[in-house]
Amino acid sequence: MAPSPPPCAAPPAADECAVVELRQYTLHPQQREVLIDLFDRELVETQEAHGMRVLGQFRDLDRPDMFVWLRGFAHMESRRRALEGFYGGPVWAAHRSAANATMVDSDNVLLLRPAWPGAAIALPQHLRPAPGCSGAAPGVLTATVFPLRESPTPALLDFCHHRMAPLLHRSGARQVAWYCTEASANTFPRLPVREGEPVLLALALFGSAAAAQAVTDSGAWQRGVAPGLAPWLAGPPHTLRLQPTARSALHA
Repeated sequence: MAPSPPPCAAPPAADECAVVELRQYTLHPQQREVLIDLFDRELVETQEAHGMRVLGQFRDLDRPDMFVWLRGFAHMESRRRALEGFYGGPVWAAHRSAANATMVDSDNVLLLRPAWPGAAIALPQHLRPAPGCSGAAPGVLTATVFPLRESPTPALLDFCHHRMAPLLHRSGARQVAWYCTEASANTFPRLPVREGEPVLLALALFGSAAAAQAVTDSGAWQRGVAPGLAPWLAGPPHTLRLQPTARSALHA
């Protein structure tokens, strides 16, 4: 592995990440394990050395050619500095050809911020397994993207905080986090993000795929949340079922 340059800043803790990217990569067939092996071995600590936090990386359980990951930053200016340092440095230069060869598209990126103080995800206290681990970490993360008619209003966030979040907790979610669109200009245009699309993102961490599925099967969401949420939506919500990779910091 190529040596990383001296860190420009310590990576922020998960709950200190005021800016978060939800990145969904479409890959060539049979290439997801290739990218996961490379990512988990070479591209986790080397990114964090530049002051960003790799929150979690995942296999999409319903789309075999999708790799999904979350990356956080203290603020937009630190995002610019961190991305310039990493993508202009020797580690990415050494591995970008191999990484890019696995990908069909890497531009499906939502730029987000915590929906309210205290809404951000938290990470387990124990360290990641060492590079070289394979397989999956425990748990399943559901990531539900709610397309909105406009930027979240106080009324929507109140509904989210007091109706949606408690239902997920009662349904067995071990953690729930909420993000909405960060409307600031992209400070690193070399990596495009989706713009002009206000969204609300709900992250819910469950102990297993069965536990996550039980929420849907119970019908509680459709009865208790969907009718009240509908006036704010610009389209149907879309839920990703995500299995943490062996070295994902975010897992059950």
